[in-house]
Parts: sequence; C-alpha cells; structure tokens
Amino acid sequence: MAGTAPVRADQTSDNTPGAFDFYVLSLSWSPSYCRDKGGERDAEQCRSGRPYGFIVHGLWPQFEQGYPANCIASPPRIDDKLIRGMLDITPSFGLVIHEWRKHGTCSGQEPAAYFDTVRRAFAKVSIPAEFRDSDRPRQMAAVEVENAFVRENPGLARDMIAVDCRGNLLREVRVCLDRDLAFRACDEVDRKACRSGRIEVPPVRGP
Repeated sequence: MAGTAPVRADQTSDNTPGAFDFYVLSLSWSPSYCRDKGGERDAEQCRSGRPYGFIVHGLWPQFEQGYPANCIASPPRIDDKLIRGMLDITPSFGLVIHEWRKHGTCSGQEPAAYFDTVRRAFAKVSIPAEFRDSDRPRQMAAVEVENAFVRENPGLARDMIAVDCRGNLLREVRVCLDRDLAFRACDEVDRKACRSGRIEVPPVRGP
C-alpha cells in the first residue's frame, strides 16, 4: 500500500514494545461488519452460511490516555500455520496480519506468545446467550448490550466495557483487561462508548 496511514488523534508517539498500561479486547459483531462493508468485506469472514457472531477484532495495548501502534518498523513475518490457528476466532488472514503489525508488535511478545495471549483474553469473556443464539434482527439500547455482558461476567463492571456503534448498527464490544488479563476500569475507553438510544443487532447467519 502506498503512502503512510494517518495517525489518529489518540495514538501516542511512545511506541516502545512492551511499554503499555493495559489491554482492550475488541470483539466485533460480525453480521454488522459484513453488512456495513459490502463489496469490501472479507470473503472468508462473510462467506454465506458461516455463523460468526462476536469475533476477535484485536487485543490492543493501551495507555491510560492514548495507545501505541506499529511499534516495530519491520515486524517479523507470521507463520501461515500460526495464522490458520487463529481463524476460528479471527476469521480473516488479512486481519490477523494487520493486528499483529499494528498492535501485537506493541505487546513486547513474539507472535506465538501474543496470539496465545489473544486467545486467553477471549476465553476470559463469556458471550451472553442472546448473542450466541441470535437468529433474528433485534433493536437494543447500547446500555442493554453492555448490561448483558456485565451480568454474564462476574467481576466485569460498566466502567470496564464500552459498546461501539456505527450509525444505528452494533459494531463492537470492547472489554478492558490488565496485563494479567483480569477485568479493569478504563475511563478513556468508557467515555468513547456509543450513546445511541437504540441500535440494530443484525442476526447471525445460519449454518
């Protein structure tokens, strides 16, 4: 890709690998992504009949304010076997590679160790039943989505999670974890949560 990606306002200049305060586990609602991206969507993730609900968008090292990114100028290549091993929770070759380059390089870990941390972080979060068995579209308030996760996960409080929306669609749920992968508060992430009154939760495609 030509050129340099724009730097977001909340991205910091401290890109020392391993120097961060906590993680954000970003869980993408796959049906919204597949609808929203249209012709640009990932074919593997959005293939007809693949019943993906919440998938791991990424595990992002964060500071209390802002976040590091692209912490190694020329990151080591990820082995294809390692990528394939992540496709059950991040069903996109391109996304796995992108997340390693942008966020994994900031973890201070080698690729295999980082993706093991991603998998362990995902295992910490129990997905509420209404999202595991979603076979019809529904309308929910963003706070209802948040509350469902709080009820399902002991120790998770509302200042430790943020719901992200795009327009009227549920986009992501972001859960904050300390470096030992315990739930923790994250004021800056929480302040950026979706404030929409009602959002649409498209259904998971059937088998």
